[in-house]
Amino acid sequence: MREIVFDTETTGMDPATGDRIVEIGCVELENHLPTGRTYHQYINPERDVPAEAAAVHGLTEEKLKDEPVFAEIVGDFLDFIGDDAKLIAHNAAFDMKFVNAEIKTLGFPKINDKRVIDTLMIARKKFPGSPANLDALCRRFHIDNSNRTLHGALLDSELLAEVYLELLGGRQRGLLGGFDDSKKDKTETKSVNVERTYREARNFELSAEEKSEHEKMLEDIKDPIWKNA
Repeated sequence: MREIVFDTETTGMDPATGDRIVEIGCVELENHLPTGRTYHQYINPERDVPAEAAAVHGLTEEKLKDEPVFAEIVGDFLDFIGDDAKLIAHNAAFDMKFVNAEIKTLGFPKINDKRVIDTLMIARKKFPGSPANLDALCRRFHIDNSNRTLHGALLDSELLAEVYLELLGGRQRGLLGGFDDSKKDKTETKSVNVERTYREARNFELSAEEKSEHEKMLEDIKDPIWKNA
């Protein structure tokens, strides 16, 4: 089963008012395990980047001016996510409305909502009333997000891949980055010698009365299974 964990960074909150994608990051999973394949691309939004958006992801118009526009990368992006892989995102409705707006402009059909899994909805259902943003979930699951000083589509996808697998029920910590013995709990086990008292086997003799009662009980049993053995 192929799944793509992905994230986008944008110029704002709504593509209907002209906001565009400035970065896409994707991480491939196969049967809930990372394959090592990723997709990452900065994108020239062909417009300005408001200061409040740049403060979130650190991407300015100057930094993006020499990057390809979405029309130049759409083929590679759609090839990477494929036609049937599940798409996992945190607050997926936000990312999907931008992706679908971009590809619709270029004449591609909308991505089917049935392909999309929203980890925010899973987290809210699993931990009602608790913070469910990516940083909070990393803290809950003891996932190292110390490099996340700014939002970044690929880094956030990598962190979300770990969070997603924990939300599914957890897995061994080393699966996404190699085993690290220094982070494993080391529990010392000790053998304990227990002195046991020896007891002679006891012989239980049946009385004549007990034997007679047992024979009567057997006569009352119809078609006993031991007769067919």
